Amino acid sequence: MRDCAVSGPLYHQDNTLAGILFIISAPSGSGKSTLVNRLRARVTDLDFSVSYTTRAPRPSEQQDREYHYISRAQFRAMVERGEFLEWAEVFGNYYGTARRSLSDAEAAGKDLLLDIDVQGAAQVRNQMPNAVSIFLLAPAPDILAQRLRERSRKEGSLLEEEIARRLAKARSEIENYSQYRYILVNDILDDAVEALTAIVITERARRLGTPPDPETARMMQLADRCRQTNATDRVYKVLSSFGLLDMHATRA
Repeated sequence: MRDCAVSGPLYHQDNTLAGILFIISAPSGSGKSTLVNRLRARVTDLDFSVSYTTRAPRPSEQQDREYHYISRAQFRAMVERGEFLEWAEVFGNYYGTARRSLSDAEAAGKDLLLDIDVQGAAQVRNQMPNAVSIFLLAPAPDILAQRLRERSRKEGSLLEEEIARRLAKARSEIENYSQYRYILVNDILDDAVEALTAIVITERARRLGTPPDPETARMMQLADRCRQTNATDRVYKVLSSFGLLDMHATRA
């Protein structure tokens, strides 16, 4: 993962091109929320879309911070009014991204980051094929299970049946990795944060179309190593650990 890293405490571009849509997806427990929070502390002019959900908030969560928590009736009403850019049912609860989040970010001169599952990501890509998609992987199922258990303990409950269900769901979600432009393996958090920062800066530089300065050029090289087509070794190790290697083409 270290070869996908980029150094630097904070990145700001005065000429940021507004309207880039970034999508990040990951199985539950992959560290996505922590990664996104760290990214937003380093990169300016990047809005984060707070999704709507019908599930109950966890003890550590707050209304309108992690999610907009609403009833199933309210959610269905929003669906009927066409207010969602994407929505899906996951583990018996609805999740959705409001359409206005993209227009609000663009009007403010900012890019937008969506934290959505593979179902929602597929819907968004169909509507907005230029979206920059990123898939985050835990390095192995035992590490993912450990992270899920640690989170459950913090929330005051630990159900092995729930852990097993989420691991099975993770396996099915990982099968969709090839639909994403970039692949990150979250084995070392700091490295994953730096890799994600490189991707955002690289995509902004490419949309601007101006010759990159030496530092931006370096970041573009690092981000390119995280492109799906260039991340074969890391991806195959993860696929093998989840028992998915035989489902994909073997390397020559």
